[in-house]
Amino acid sequence: QVQLVESGGGLVQAGGTLRLSCAASGSIFSINAMAWFRQAPGKQRELVATITSNNSTNYADSVKGRFTISRENAKDTVYLQMNSLKPEDTAVYYCNMHIRSHWGTVNNYWGQGTQVTVSS
Repeated sequence: QVQLVESGGGLVQAGGTLRLSCAASGSIFSINAMAWFRQAPGKQRELVATITSNNSTNYADSVKGRFTISRENAKDTVYLQMNSLKPEDTAVYYCNMHIRSHWGTVNNYWGQGTQVTVSS
């Protein structure tokens, strides 16, 4: 069994910063891609950023230059540094990981979500 636990969300003024963390625990042999998604009220969940096992990153156009995704493999953790936040960044943020278990199976896991609210 694998669990992802997120932290770091909250309320911040426009122009402010937040750092999200997502730590995986359980039967983990290796973690391939890691990602952050977000879902605003009344909208579909959208991809924010991804990072591969060799630290190649990709970002949605709306967050390029403001957000940075990183990973700490020794802690099975992915981070999202969010700078210059805008009200339109308000959403529930979810982490996602592709994890290989000790039994060789690969599954896709989601965090529980953390609320980010940016006030104008």
